[in-house]
Amino acid sequence: MRVLMLSKACIVGIYQRKLEHIAQYDVELMTLVPPSWKDERGEQMLERVFTDGYRLQETRIALNGNFHLHFYPELWDYVERFRPHIIHIDEEPYNVATWEAMFVARHFRAKTLFFSWQNITREYPPPFSWGESWVLNHADFALMGTDSAGEVWREKGYTGRMQTIPQFGTDPDLFKPYERPERPFTIGYFGRLVEEKGVHLLLEAASHLPDDWQMRIVGGGPLAEDLADFTHELGIAERMTWVGQIPSTEMPQQFKAIDVLVLPSLTRDNWKEQFGRVLVEAMACGLPVIGSDSGAIPGVIGSGGLVFPEGDIDALAKHLHDLQHSADLRDILGKVGRKRVLENFTHEKIAEATVLVYKELYREYLQPQSAY
Repeated sequence: MRVLMLSKACIVGIYQRKLEHIAQYDVELMTLVPPSWKDERGEQMLERVFTDGYRLQETRIALNGNFHLHFYPELWDYVERFRPHIIHIDEEPYNVATWEAMFVARHFRAKTLFFSWQNITREYPPPFSWGESWVLNHADFALMGTDSAGEVWREKGYTGRMQTIPQFGTDPDLFKPYERPERPFTIGYFGRLVEEKGVHLLLEAASHLPDDWQMRIVGGGPLAEDLADFTHELGIAERMTWVGQIPSTEMPQQFKAIDVLVLPSLTRDNWKEQFGRVLVEAMACGLPVIGSDSGAIPGVIGSGGLVFPEGDIDALAKHLHDLQHSADLRDILGKVGRKRVLENFTHEKIAEATVLVYKELYREYLQPQSAY
């Protein structure tokens, strides 16, 4: 069974572990990735980290950084040479890259599936609405990051087969519990520094904490300077450590430096938290997590952490205070969270579920094919 996956997300090294697991299921896998991807944090370069058993192929990308309009000029050539039975389009159905891959797949009679995190019903103007409708009417399968994403696409008219499988899991051998040294209670935020992530609320909530504490922020984005200025206004600048953007392979070490991970996301008209992968990485490390109730966060955390109403600074401050003053609570939540990740969110489990979808499509591929 030959599978070609098109995925800009797989330029991130630690995500490639899922691809190795997929390849262990007698899948001849080629994953096409761009040399980099640009967003508000800067330019993420391709990391080659986990590459055993499959082919991680770099290919040119046009309109890099344009989420809706980017595409891959060499895709046709790769599909013509590789002749996949299945093309796994790791893109939203309203993006040009998805339309391109669907068109190529239909020409070469490959089965298709797309992936979506979109958990808010949004209407797009032509030609995006036309392309989206075409994909929904012709894709053979849809993978959803969350159940709420599936509800969106059912509402928008997708009647085909669908399954909820997060895009990536986490590696419990990379992200694992560590001994916590004696130090001030350390709060962590790892992610994009943008308004909807609510980092300013976390800073204000932490400023109300008594005793000794510190905070570590890992990531980049357009609000980095404004947030640093805000810490001076709050009088907490000396408690802060700013790390910036780092390679994905260095992330496990960052979790050693904190005692709780916080994701204080804020829902907006055009966005709500789609998953919060940093939560499962923290939970895999045996850390307690705190998240707002934006989007998918409560469903990801389950009983492995604490949830507060988004935007409620007092509630967030109370959760931080409770964890600051109870090592037992930190320990209990950390163990529950680790168990939850092992049961639900490892790369191995995500790969296993994905391959079952491939097998279903491959059986159909082998049947006599009608004209498209």
